[in-house]
Amino acid sequence: MGRYSVSTNTAYRGGATTTIAIVGAGLGGLALARVLHVNGIDSVVYEREPSREARGQGGMLDIHSGQRALREAGLIEEFYAIARGEGQDMRLLEPDGTLLLQEDTPDDAPLDRPEVDRADLRDLLLDSLPEDAVRWGHAFTSADKGVLHFADRSSATYDLLVGADGAQSRVRPLLTDACPAHIGQNVVEIGIPDINRTHPDLAAMVGRGNYWVLGNGISLGAQRNGDGRVRIGLSFYNTAEDWFTSSGIPFDDPAAARARLIELLPGWDSQVTALIAACDDTVVPRSISALPTGLTWPSTPDVTLIGDAAHLMPPVGEGANMALLDGALLGLALAAHPGDFPAAVEEYEREMFERTSAAARMSADIQELLTSPDAAQKMLAFFQPG
Repeated sequence: MGRYSVSTNTAYRGGATTTIAIVGAGLGGLALARVLHVNGIDSVVYEREPSREARGQGGMLDIHSGQRALREAGLIEEFYAIARGEGQDMRLLEPDGTLLLQEDTPDDAPLDRPEVDRADLRDLLLDSLPEDAVRWGHAFTSADKGVLHFADRSSATYDLLVGADGAQSRVRPLLTDACPAHIGQNVVEIGIPDINRTHPDLAAMVGRGNYWVLGNGISLGAQRNGDGRVRIGLSFYNTAEDWFTSSGIPFDDPAAARARLIELLPGWDSQVTALIAACDDTVVPRSISALPTGLTWPSTPDVTLIGDAAHLMPPVGEGANMALLDGALLGLALAAHPGDFPAAVEEYEREMFERTSAAARMSADIQELLTSPDAAQKMLAFFQPG
């Protein structure tokens, strides 16, 4: 059974059994399932992955506004137990190694923006649900007339369908024709395992939290993970979606790929490029896309979206927080309107559109700063206005 409570997978509306189906067991979908569970409303989460251990969940997350969702879920103390307050530390540099900003968090500082491993946060949410709340190995393909269809040709009924299935959502087309578009950013993800032991000098340079080097159309972000790994993202801005094919980065040859990445950073300080040279053989290309800022759709009584499915935005620290809030606030709206899905969905979407549009605009503004020739100085002004 779940660590925190037990439930069945049915809800009741006017004496009839109803089903709330959530497609996607990411942070938003699980937050929704948990807040519903806390409020005595059951749901079923359908996830395409065969198990929670099927793949890695990514790096650290900066959880700030999303803490409200964890309070509504009754999990805030458990969250604080796995959060890393030292992850709030930040260092900002120019490519020549000039240190512009260093913020070190006191040990007793409030956990306003702590870092947490995405996998740990997902496990916390999963463990707070009944064991049968998540149906693994259910790859959603389509829905019609209250019936979900899955890749294995099985099906399930629903009264309310919530798409929590990420950037390439298969639920989204039920509500809007909008699709993510490339935003001119391509990222290469690399990393250094067990950095304190393997490269103590680089560990000291990066510090305990986030280490940012911002150059002319290129940024390097190094981030401590809870398992001792430093996760590094090299972002190339103002580049086309097919930039990787012409970049000269041989992704099938990790050593040569590291050498090519260093070549793409002419004039960068040797200590910074030493981070790249020290990385292991995991070299992953990612093209970054986003949905249109301010995306809305006419409210539909039996379908809605949360998280990246609803408002995929540039990756500057808002996406996970918005997804958690989406899940929690939709759950609260459903609890406030028992048996009236249309009213709950409309109330949730009205608030979500306004909140996430503001977050997307802010994310786009930060993205524009990062693409500018003097990005480091502009970001310094952003962090230290006036």
